[in-house]
This record gives sequence, structure tokens and C-alpha cells, in this order.
Amino acid sequence: MTSDSVSPDTSPVVKSEGFGSKDVVLDINDVSKSFVTSHRRVQALESVNLRIGRGLVTGLIGPDGAGKTTLMRLVTGLLLADGGRISVLGVDVAREPLVVQAMVGYMPQRFGLYEDLTVQENLDLYADLQGVAPADRPARYRELMRMTGLAPFTTRLAGRLSGGMKQKLGLACTLVRSPALLLLDEPTVGVDPVSRRELWAIVYRLVQEQAMTVLLSTAYLEEAERCHEVALLYQGQVLGQDSPASFSAQLQGRTYAVTAPGLKKRALQETLSVRPGVVDAVIQGDRVRLVMDNTTPPATDALLPALPGAVLEPVPPRFEDSFIARLHAGEATRASAYSTDQHDPRAVASPTGNEPVIEVRHVQRRFGSFYAVRDVTFDVCRGEVFGLLGANGAGKSTTFRMLCGLLPSTSGSLRVAGVNLRRAAAHARARIGYMSQRFSLYGSLSALQNLEFFSSAYGLSGSQREARIAWALRQFELERMADVSSIDLPLGYKQRLALACALMHEPEILFLDEPTSGVDPLARREFWRRINLLAERGVTVLITTHFMEEAEYCDRLAIMAAGEILSLGTPAEIKRAARSPAIAEPTMEQAFIALIEAQQQTGMAS
Repeated sequence: MTSDSVSPDTSPVVKSEGFGSKDVVLDINDVSKSFVTSHRRVQALESVNLRIGRGLVTGLIGPDGAGKTTLMRLVTGLLLADGGRISVLGVDVAREPLVVQAMVGYMPQRFGLYEDLTVQENLDLYADLQGVAPADRPARYRELMRMTGLAPFTTRLAGRLSGGMKQKLGLACTLVRSPALLLLDEPTVGVDPVSRRELWAIVYRLVQEQAMTVLLSTAYLEEAERCHEVALLYQGQVLGQDSPASFSAQLQGRTYAVTAPGLKKRALQETLSVRPGVVDAVIQGDRVRLVMDNTTPPATDALLPALPGAVLEPVPPRFEDSFIARLHAGEATRASAYSTDQHDPRAVASPTGNEPVIEVRHVQRRFGSFYAVRDVTFDVCRGEVFGLLGANGAGKSTTFRMLCGLLPSTSGSLRVAGVNLRRAAAHARARIGYMSQRFSLYGSLSALQNLEFFSSAYGLSGSQREARIAWALRQFELERMADVSSIDLPLGYKQRLALACALMHEPEILFLDEPTSGVDPLARREFWRRINLLAERGVTVLITTHFMEEAEYCDRLAIMAAGEILSLGTPAEIKRAARSPAIAEPTMEQAFIALIEAQQQTGMAS
């Protein structure tokens, strides 16, 4: 299910409608680029052709390692192509890179804000770097601060902004000189749905008010549907370029939703995912969404022979279905890497219990006079997948660090696996696996050396250590990457390695802090399939995520804001509570935004 193991669809490539020469802002002709890394040559791009029209938002979509970032760096003249030609508004990038750079705004994935400078000082620095005349700055600053909502925070240090505010400041710094072409490399990674919505509002305001052309890459496929056009990249090649609706239409008659009363949705998904003809099976609300390999209607009794009460109904296709189908077509299901002992849904029995293995009672964490966490209480039971959701700065990561014994609480009680963290944090940590946002790998060590280090750190030795390392290499399909430095691994492989390291000592409880941030949809599906099987075998999982569809995988959720829990319950309960005359059946993202906005309005009123 990763970018290295899937085969693209062989259906005809969809061509974008032609533009007149005056309407083409970015023209990429037969461009190729390769790199040598870890003593092997990697073909990042091969014979890429792409044309971007004026005043359009074009999404660049593809798995990890598809070549999206490489393509953007070539467009800005930061890299030189091995062959082919790139022009921006008719100017050849290779011949006149400085001229092109004056026309292009580029916000990379890790934008270089200076965290010890204020918002205003960052703007001034980038205005200096981009040669903006002092007389032109005040009006531009006012417009950018109005657009981003950062006007009240110009004297705040950048390092003290939330993740979403940092992204908006990065975008403002990119825009201190208004570019003809704006390149955004995954601008919404790691930010909450409210901040993502605000960033998209800014992008479309730029297009509408300034006729700016935007090329952006994103890991959120629902965001691709907001683009005028999308271009699909796979292993350095363009599979197609067209409107999202055109891609979706190709899946007409191949998408369904399945419900099975009395069966847990994780078990239903696992069962369906290995059935013949199933290209994709993903949890969506209380149902499992299916993508089939052809338009012949499947028989319910063939898909779920042991569940006569199952219901199968057609649903409209979406862009994500098309994206996944193109990359999965022709791939054999890799059941061996994930499977339970049987695929009878009745055999997927969860050894869960009602006894709590995580107990949080009236916990608070204060930094000076600031409360990062305030009076938080919840339990998590054995074998449960429990999600902590919230806007950036809500207190999720602080709560995680306290539960892992890495940060003491100011007051309240925390018990993990029956251990009081205030008295025996080290004993509790021996029973916990922890995977951080940034994947705490040692970049200069190979994948194998990281596994060796973490297994030793968890106290494994001798034959037990060797057996667990062999298990990790095999189970996470890391054998061919064993000698590659972890810093050079594609993001999806870094995620696999980080999870393998967290599981070396077979922990009872697994803490996952935004583990899928920035990872493409294929890697996310693979990751969640592993997590679901761990939960079915009794491992307790506590996870934070900004992907609202992933929240549907959780048994229960706690939504946090300003250090407090706003809502606690199953995904269905939380969505039900968010119903309104305007939205009769809210999605999880709509429910999340409604809760956060209600909290913000309450805070403003008080």
C-alpha cells in the first residue's frame, strides 16, 4: 500500500484543457531530475509535462516520494533539472533564475520563521530579503495582517504562536512582495481543521482579488477537491491533470457503503479489505466505504457471507476514491503483513475489557500563570482506541507528555497501567510505547541501527533482541531499507520505522502523537490497519490527529480547546450533538469546527 509497492492505473491519462499561450503561467516540458543518496540513484522526476493556467489553484497530489517537492524546487530555480525546460510567464528558469524568483513566492514545508523574532520583525526581515521598498511596506503589512488575522499579534514572538498561526505568518512572509505564481508545499500539514479552513480562505482571496496563480501540494485529499485542477504524480511521472470532478467521475458505479449491525467497524473494514475485487475499504462514519475494481455490482453475501444482515448501498464517488484506485489497480492484497489468523469477521474478537488502563482525574498543568491543561478527566479501557482532538495549542501534546511520564502534572492524578505516574513514572514507561509528532529517530543512523538502539534502550538483549529486530524488519517491510540512513527515508518509511521502534518491547499501551501528519493517504491507510489490529489484540491506543476522518477509527474521542475537554464520547455521539437546522448530518470535521467556534464565542463573550 506504499508508493514503492503499488502500480498505477493503466487507464488513459486525463489531459487538462488547453490554454492559450497568454494564459499559461507555468509551463513544464519533459523535465527529469535524479539524485544520488545513500550510494544509490533515485529518479525523482521523469519526463514530466505540466501546464498551469493563470488565476487557477492547482493541486499537486501524489504519494510520499512522488517528486512533488523536487518539482517545486525546480520551478523556483533552487534545483537544476537534468533535462527538459521550465518557464514561468515565458521566462526560462534555468537561464534566468533570479528573474523567475522575483515573480514566484515559495513556501516550503518547513518555512524558516525566526522564532526569537516577533511577528513584525519576521515581516521586516523578509521584506528586506525580497527587496520591498520601505515606502511600500505599511500598506502591504496592513493587508497581510487583515488577511491572516495576525494584526493583534505583531509584537508576539513567532516561537509563541500556535501551529496554525505560524503557518499563516509563514504565508504572510512569503507574500510581502505579491508574486504572480505562489508555490505552497503542503501548507496545511500539522494544523487543525479550523486553521486549514482559514488558510484556504486566504488562498482563494488571493486568487479572486489579485488574480494570483497557485500551485500547492497537499496530503489531505479532501483539500484537493477545493482546487480548480489537480495533477497526479506517481514515482516522478504525471498520471493525469484535470478537475477533481473529472477524476471522480471515472469511478462512477464502483463505490459503495457497507453497514453490518452488531459488528465493530474496524472488524468490518478488515474483513472487507481482503475480499476479492475490493480496491479500498475505509471507515467513514458508522459505515465502511468500498471501492471495487469494476462496475459490476457486488453481491452482499459474497462480500460478507457470515453476516446476512449486512447492507450494501451505492454512494457517489469522490476524488480520494479515484486517487486510491489509480495507485492500487493491479496490486495484490498484501494480507500477510497485516492479517489476523482468520478473515471470518466473527474471528476478529477484541480482548477488551471495561477496566481502565489509563485514568486521568482533574489534571492540570500550569506554566507560570498559563494553564496548558485545566481540570481534565477521562478513562481509557484496555484495547480501546481513544482519540484526543483539538486545535493547535489545545493541550493535547502536554497531556500526552504527562501520561508518558515525561512531564509532571501541576495537580490531579494520572495512572497508567495501574501505576501512579507521580510516584513511579519510570516503571510505567516500561509498559508504554511512544511515537512523537516528529518521529524521534536518529537521522545519522540507518534503519537497522535505529532498531538496534531502541531495542537496547527498552532493555532487550540476546536472542530476544535479535528476534524482535527481525520481526520489525519483516513486519514493516524494512529489509531493503535496512542500511539507509533514516534521514534519507521517504516519510512513509520513516513512519513505519518510528512505529516499529515504539513496538520493540511489545508495550501494553501505545501513545501516538499526530503520527500521520504529512504522510500520504496510502501510508495512512497502511498505518491504521496496523493500529486497528494491535487494538483488536488488546493493545490500548491513545492518539492525536488533525485528520478528522481518522477520528472515525477511534472508539471514543475527547475534543479539547484551551486546555479543557469540550466534548467526550463516541464519534457518532459527538456528531449527533453537533446537528443543527443548517447541517442535519454533520461530518466529524463540521462537528469539530462547530465545537471550537462555540468555545471561541463563549470565550469572547466572557
